[in-house]
Amino acid sequence: MSKKNKYYGFKFIKSVIIDRKKKIKESSNDNIKIEFGVNLLAKSLHPEVQNLVVKNIRKHGNDCSSFDLGPDPENGTTELAYFSSGQYLSISLEIGDLKISRPYSLSSSPKESLDGIYTITVKRVDGGLASNYILDNWIIGTKVKASAPAGNFDYVSLRDSKHVIGIAGGSGITPFLSYAKSLQNGDEDFELTLLYGSRDPSSILFKKELDEIAATTPNFKVIYVLSESSDDGYEHGYLTSDLIKKYSGNHIVSVFLCGPQAMYDFVDNELLKLKLEKKFIRHELFGEMHDPSSQNDYIKTENNVFTIKVSINSETTEIKANANQTILQSLESSGIVAPNKCRSGECGYCRAYLKSGRVYAPKSLEHRRYADKTNNWIHTCCTYPLSNLEIYM
Repeated sequence: MSKKNKYYGFKFIKSVIIDRKKKIKESSNDNIKIEFGVNLLAKSLHPEVQNLVVKNIRKHGNDCSSFDLGPDPENGTTELAYFSSGQYLSISLEIGDLKISRPYSLSSSPKESLDGIYTITVKRVDGGLASNYILDNWIIGTKVKASAPAGNFDYVSLRDSKHVIGIAGGSGITPFLSYAKSLQNGDEDFELTLLYGSRDPSSILFKKELDEIAATTPNFKVIYVLSESSDDGYEHGYLTSDLIKKYSGNHIVSVFLCGPQAMYDFVDNELLKLKLEKKFIRHELFGEMHDPSSQNDYIKTENNVFTIKVSINSETTEIKANANQTILQSLESSGIVAPNKCRSGECGYCRAYLKSGRVYAPKSLEHRRYADKTNNWIHTCCTYPLSNLEIYM
């Protein structure tokens, strides 16, 4: 490089340095706040909490209601997180001194969330703490705290067959109503044949909505299966392998199930006859098991009451626990706010370390990773004490 070029190069660099120092001196001392687009998108899809308000209530008989929930700008939520059909919200409740949460499948479509509406449907359960509280206390204007949408009961084209047989029982219809709406408006692209089991015509939820969607949506069909009625125009009996085969023909199908545990126990045995690959069978784990002793693999104990020593954030507490209650239920009954979402052993949000003691986890709700099983990590929402325990959360 010539001396002349070196001179002009040095002069240019010097001018840049002088200019930068001047701009730095003139600039504010405040921290620069940058919101990257990908971070904004992540926050909108996965907020830590959504503050909602009850916008509308629709009753389905005396023991079931649908609640339309919208954003609550007064408490910081201006829009709803988007979701996939088949997902749920975990609803936080304060009932007296108890702080609990319960998962409820979204029966609205993802498109409706863009218009500011989530819909959940709550059916009264004998002894159901959350369902009874919601049905007896929620009115239009009630403030509600919810999680971001969660769950894996969604359709994935790379894994699932193009033809899905949906099997619903009771209020397990809710995620399938969301699917039907998504098929109707073109947000999903597969064929859904829904077998909906009920006792009699009066116990069928959303029949009008389902029939209207089926009438205008070529890739959605609904068949009602009645166990205690012989009315014309319906299938009768139970959700058997023969019935599934009747509506799937000779095609390879995915089978999506959502309903009570008794339905799962029956249908899972029927599905063995069809010899489907495991990936084609999907369960929406619909809440907690209420009677662990009904399971074939249950381990009986002489005692029913135990002590759990639980440590959360360096604070240690001792509580009483019942063999017929999950560890999570015992924690909540003692006033401890423990993390949880699905309450069915699937999401792992309630994961805790078992330092000592013996526990029982039903095989039907066993979704722990192999590493967790071998290193004493448990899911408190579906694990029952068999002795005194010590756990870390």
